[in-house]
Amino acid sequence: MFCVALLFGNWGLSAELQVTPIPLFTNVPYGFESRQVLDVYLAENDVPAPVVVYIHGGGWTGGTLKLKPGNKTTGIVSELLDAGISVVSVDYRRNGDGVTLPTPVHDAARAVQFIRSKADEWNMDKTRLAVWGGSAGGATSLWLLFHDDLADPKSNDPVARESTRLSGAVVQNGQSMIDPKWIIEHIGRKGAEHSMIPAAVGEEELDGVLERYEAHKELYAEFSAMNHLTPDDPPYWGLYQGDATVPATSAGHGIHHRMFGIKMKEKSDSIGHVGYLAKSKECPYKDEFEFFKSVLNAPSESR
Repeated sequence: MFCVALLFGNWGLSAELQVTPIPLFTNVPYGFESRQVLDVYLAENDVPAPVVVYIHGGGWTGGTLKLKPGNKTTGIVSELLDAGISVVSVDYRRNGDGVTLPTPVHDAARAVQFIRSKADEWNMDKTRLAVWGGSAGGATSLWLLFHDDLADPKSNDPVARESTRLSGAVVQNGQSMIDPKWIIEHIGRKGAEHSMIPAAVGEEELDGVLERYEAHKELYAEFSAMNHLTPDDPPYWGLYQGDATVPATSAGHGIHHRMFGIKMKEKSDSIGHVGYLAKSKECPYKDEFEFFKSVLNAPSESR
């Protein structure tokens, strides 16, 4: 099912019509908490479809899994579906709602496992599964991409026995490191002052984080995705749209700083890992869609 949204530009009504996909299944529970739900957009394929899992942003304290008419995310989902790639949009529990790390990231990992457990029912190829996220959703996507498999083959829970390993990830302005001391060193204090960083460990502001840093440093280290990067990890495509001014000029600039992508690419290159930064000379993919088509070995129909 689809709905059609009219787009209004600066000069009045645009002639362009964008089709907004509507999920076949909505608010499917993958856990027992109200936010542990996902929406499923199925491509019309005769054979099992590759899958992209979308993890929304919002600093791990907000955001929504629902698509909004007329925005870039919705347009990419439409392209993926047209190309025979199914999409699942994931919600998760928020830091500040009585939880902290690892809850939002582990929820997303559980969602990936749940999706794989439903592969036969939803006509999906669970061997071709990638993730995609912006901001905090990008940080989670990177962590899943670089982390060792969380599957527990001995578990009594069939979902927990499923793999969390991936074919690739698209990361839009995602934090490759969340350690505030790293952020202060490479980006500036403003970046570490963003509410995402203290809320991740249950603090209200950066000063409290730094005063009690020893109590928090293991969590910051564990969920700084770059700490898990190894040469054999799948590829990522990173889009960082802010400038590289250091120190960051504001918390918003700092938390989405281009330096997160620059330093990740430097490490990727130094250890022989394959990763890409959008719009760089060596990147063979012009956008998210082309990257997903490649890493998921999707059909090659024209766009």
